[in-house]
Amino acid sequence: MPKFEVAVYNKRVRDLVKIGERHKHLADDWGDTHYIEIVADNQDQARSKARAKYPQVDGYVIEQIVPALEL
Repeated sequence: MPKFEVAVYNKRVRDLVKIGERHKHLADDWGDTHYIEIVADNQDQARSKARAKYPQVDGYVIEQIVPALEL
């Protein structure tokens, strides 16, 4: 099954860090982009899986989804 790289960050954390505050539950590094590998049949399924784990309602932003490089 194909793998995809999902670039995701948390906008709430990013906004709080900019003003010198901290999120109650997430580390400051969630203000930076994280690259998460997701196994899925296609990009749409990868986005659905990412949304389930990193919901927009909780401040997560998916920047992009690309096929993972196999080395």
